[in-house]
Amino acid sequence: MSTEPDPVSPKEEPPGTPPREEGPHDQGPQTGAPQDQGAPEQSTVDEHAVELEEVRDRWHRALADLDNLRKRHAKELGRAHSDERARTAASWLPVLDNLELALTHAVSDPTPVLEGVKAVRDQAVEVLRSLGYARYEDTGVPFDPVRHEVVGLVEDPAAEPNTVVEVVRPGYGEDERQLRPASVVVSKRQE
Repeated sequence: MSTEPDPVSPKEEPPGTPPREEGPHDQGPQTGAPQDQGAPEQSTVDEHAVELEEVRDRWHRALADLDNLRKRHAKELGRAHSDERARTAASWLPVLDNLELALTHAVSDPTPVLEGVKAVRDQAVEVLRSLGYARYEDTGVPFDPVRHEVVGLVEDPAAEPNTVVEVVRPGYGEDERQLRPASVVVSKRQE
């Protein structure tokens, strides 16, 4: 039989020995080294450093994603502008073809040429309308500084003051989508 004490059982003191008070160093397994009191604080600092590094990494990735998005958007916007220019130019090709056809017939008889040019003009107005810039050339309407540009004033007893009495050059478009305002002559107050 072995005389070694059982490692699990507490140490027995000889009889008559006063009981010992346990101190903080008597609790828990003894490793021979003093316990590090700063260890919990150090692990918290390490955890925060790891979290901070993760946040920085996500931030850098988000910046890179944003930069890639900007580049892709600029590329797509350039492509959309190019496609729109090509579509608009293609809309005008039949107008040019008809003008050239009218010019080839100009030598024979000027009357059909005049009708042809009017038809081409109507076709060009329709192209502008289909692009969102409808033509307007109304008379008898109140002067609107957004839609009209005054090129002359006249005294007209039959018209109300500040009314469009003549359109010199028609306007195209509406409100924010206006190519140009109509050049108009407006009636002024009679003195």
